[in-house]
Amino acid sequence: MIIYKAKDYQDMSRKAANIISAQIIMKPNCVLGLATGSSPIGTYDQLVEWYKKGDLDFSKVTSINLDEYKGLAPDDEQSYRYFMDTHLFNHVNINKSRTFVPDGLAQDTEKACSDYNQIIAQAGGIDMQLLGLGSNGHIGFNEPGAVFEQETHCVDLTESTIEANKRFFARAEDVPRQAYSMGIKSIMQARKILVIVSGENKANALKQALHGPITPALPASILQLHNDVTFVADEAAMSLLDV
Repeated sequence: MIIYKAKDYQDMSRKAANIISAQIIMKPNCVLGLATGSSPIGTYDQLVEWYKKGDLDFSKVTSINLDEYKGLAPDDEQSYRYFMDTHLFNHVNINKSRTFVPDGLAQDTEKACSDYNQIIAQAGGIDMQLLGLGSNGHIGFNEPGAVFEQETHCVDLTESTIEANKRFFARAEDVPRQAYSMGIKSIMQARKILVIVSGENKANALKQALHGPITPALPASILQLHNDVTFVADEAAMSLLDV
């Protein structure tokens, strides 16, 4: 496990983008597992900037996203497909037919999960999985209590996650109560994992993820068992660590 300390969110974003860039340069046809939320926005902005300067080529990259809200259409402004288009895909030369996000409108939940597992398998697995860290220790939408052996599944979101997501919606009742998420098993099968963490509100979750017991009560703790995981965290997020 490698831990990089960043000065602030901007520095964290740049360091994370450097790691992803190296992956793309070393393996142009790599499979990237991508995340959404506020944490990776700066990282995507940096990747776009480097692409526009001619430093990066996404033309052979395949991307597979962690999760999507159940019930939201791809063109809904709060969907994660829309997020990815807005913050990354629309600004680089990635082939959108090779960008995958769970189908939030799928009628058959079980089939939607099975189909997504098949997409990951057909892509040859994920070379590098980008993760944020929830303040309650969740990764993807794998909430506390999620079993470690799950693959893609439908999740009932916890009240703390719903509360955290309210700021993105016009009304509290508009926040989806369920989501499709890549499971812990799928995440752990990625060849490399990159976790970005910013803010004092994530400090306790980061400390427990790195040094606490490995338990489904804090899903990110399972990352202690992965053989190639890198954390990039800013000073605020690392405030409870002895570094």
